[in-house]
This record gives sequence, structure tokens and C-alpha cells, in this order.
Amino acid sequence: MNADELFGFSQTLYPILRSITGRGVRESLALIREKIPITIHSVPTGTQVLDWAVPEEWSFDRATIRHASTGELLLDSADNHLSALNYTGPVKQRVTREELNQHLHTLPENPDAIPYRTSYYNRTWGFCARHSDTLTWGDGPFDVQIDAHHFDGELNYGELVIPGDNCAEIIISTHICHPALANDNVSGMVLTTALAQHIARSKPYYTWRFLFVPGTIGAITWLAQNRASLDNIIGGLVLTGLGDRSPFTYKKTPDGNQWIDFLMGDLLTGENANTSQSATDARLVDFDPYGYDERQYCSPGFRLPMGRFTRAVHGTLAQYHTSDDNLDFITPETLFESLEFLTAFAARTNSERFYCNQAPTGEPQLGKRGLYGHVGASPDPDGFRTALLWLLNACDGQQSLTQIQHRTASDPTLLTQALNALLDAGLLKER
Repeated sequence: MNADELFGFSQTLYPILRSITGRGVRESLALIREKIPITIHSVPTGTQVLDWAVPEEWSFDRATIRHASTGELLLDSADNHLSALNYTGPVKQRVTREELNQHLHTLPENPDAIPYRTSYYNRTWGFCARHSDTLTWGDGPFDVQIDAHHFDGELNYGELVIPGDNCAEIIISTHICHPALANDNVSGMVLTTALAQHIARSKPYYTWRFLFVPGTIGAITWLAQNRASLDNIIGGLVLTGLGDRSPFTYKKTPDGNQWIDFLMGDLLTGENANTSQSATDARLVDFDPYGYDERQYCSPGFRLPMGRFTRAVHGTLAQYHTSDDNLDFITPETLFESLEFLTAFAARTNSERFYCNQAPTGEPQLGKRGLYGHVGASPDPDGFRTALLWLLNACDGQQSLTQIQHRTASDPTLLTQALNALLDAGLLKER
């Protein structure tokens, strides 16, 4: 997709009312499936998934607040999906201003924005409104009505696997549960779709798996259903918040020492980094256990080597989780710039290689293989021998060449020369 197509797809997805379950999720996945052949999975309510259970499905029609005396319509969710507490329960009653305030969410510090709030696992009813509007409502009483209900249904998520020459997998995951929020996370849905299109048209070396999941519970459900087949996963990214004008940000894996951490560092801040303003000011931040679904994939029982790629960090912008995160907050140009970076990431990832030492018990005898002395026309025989020893020590099948090069500060030419010599000698084998 070009810039206009990325933005056009954003315009298509933005108006849909989504939650962690329900028809909005299925409608969004159906639109994505028109562009890439995802499989849409259904997991019944009540299914045990790790320490959680799949919640009930949510159906919502409309939420309104009227002044009881005049009948004036003060709030209508038809104007903005954020006006209803997401996953709210039903209500139809007359309430005082004090009672209404207990179920009303506003942002006094940002009075003209509607907040995004949820009640997934604490059943209640509620509204979200512009604080400036509520100041004009008076003392009430108010007639409040929410037409919504919960029922045994299903949780849905989308998945696409694009096989490569190697069965080792790269995972790209994005959440699909937020309504009326363009950056968080229509941008992630659109760019994950576009990256999958790009990978599908290429001949990837690695196998790529794309996941479109409801936040938290969706990732947990996928992990629960696939925990026996995670060994092939060698890295990945969680994508969100990639349409605003902020510089790129990469959140590292928990130990910050995985191959993907070094590769992303190269792409964002290294010598070959993108020269755009966004990439020039790019940031690498350490892992913390708060955020998006990276905290599920990187939890201690899984520790998948996955980072998170965003522009601004969640919570650092006034628009975060408010009605100001609308289609005016993202641009075709920033979406396309993010896609260009992701395609560069894909190219670098598919060129990464992992090798295993075939004589790992003690140092192999290099002399009898003609590798200990001055080999060939190497301009730096000592550097060459050092590169040999580093490769033999570091090639455990877990570290990529980029990672080894960063760790050893080896000259790339000498490292490649040493790698080829060890491959020819049968001392290294690609994982």
C-alpha cells in the first residue's frame, strides 16, 4: 500500500466499534482478510487460557444521557464510540448528579477530549464525556440508558503464516480491540497488514507469523493455544502507535541483549539508520513490564525475544486514549514512513543468520585445519584469528552475526572471512 492507501484503510477501520470481543472485532478482521488471507480463530467463552478465562462476548447498541426535566439529549454514543465505557453493562434509570458522577469519566486536565476507558473485568456501567460539556449539564436529575449485554459467545483473533525457506519464525503482533483511536491502534492494524502484503510478495528466508489479537486476553489466548510450538520463534515485534509525527521508539526485550535488539539499534541509531528526521531522533528504551502485549510474549514462562516498535510512547502524549487520537492525529506520510522502516527491518531480518559450533566441547584444533597460521591474504592475521575464536565461542545457535559483531567489535570483513573459513572447515553449521 502507498501512503494514500494506508490512510484510506485507516479511514475504513477507524469508525468500527471494537472491544475485546464482539462483532466489531469480527468486522475488522473481515476487512483485513480482504487484503491478506488471515485465518480467523474463534475461542468459546469460558475457555481456560493460562491463568485467565475467555470472557463473555459484548453486544452494544447505544448509550445516552438526557436531562430528565427537559428531555434534552446531553450525550449520545452515536456521536463518538468512546462516549460509552467500553464493555459496559446495561442500565436504564433516573439518577441524581451525584449518582451520575460515580459512573462518569472525564479529563479535567484536557477538558475538550473524551477519555477512552474500559470495564473488562469489573462489571459496571458508565459513560465518558468531555469535561467541558458536563459543566453545562446542571444538577439533574438525568435519564441514563445503555443498550448493551454480555453473553456466552467467543473471542476472535486473526493469524497469517507465510512460510519461508527456514522454519524459524518471526512474529509480528498488533492489538485490534480499541475503538475510535487512530494511532492506538488503527495504525498498528494497517501497518501489520501492509507488512504482511510485502512479505507475501517476497521470498522470505524465515517464516513470518502475523497476529491480530485483542489486547492482553488475545495474546494470552494465542500463547495458551500455541505453547507447545513456540520453540521455532526467534524474534518479533509488537506494533502500535505508528501514525503520529513523533520519532520512532524501540522497546527492548527484557534482557536487552537479543539479536533483535542489536538489529533494531542498527536500523534506528546505527551508521545505516534511516536518515529521516523521525529516525534521526529515534530512541531505544529498556524493557519494563507495563505496556502492550510484549509483556505477555516476554513473560517469564515464555521469554520470547520480542520488542515493541512505536513512535511516541504510550501515555506521553495528550492524545493518548482520548478522542483527540483521531484521523487528524495520523498522516499518510508518517504511516508510509513507518512502513518503509518495517520493510527495511524485514530485509535485514531475512538476511540474519545463526550458526552452531560443530565442535563445541573445548576449542577445536585449528592448526590441523590450516586455520591457525596466516590464512590467505588477510591484512590482519591477528584480527582474523580473533574473529575465528569469537565465532567458535559465540555461535551457539542463539546469537546472530549482527549480535556477535556488536559484542566483539570485530571488523565486518574479517568476521565474514573467518565465518567462511569455519564453514568450509565444517566447524560451523547454520541453525
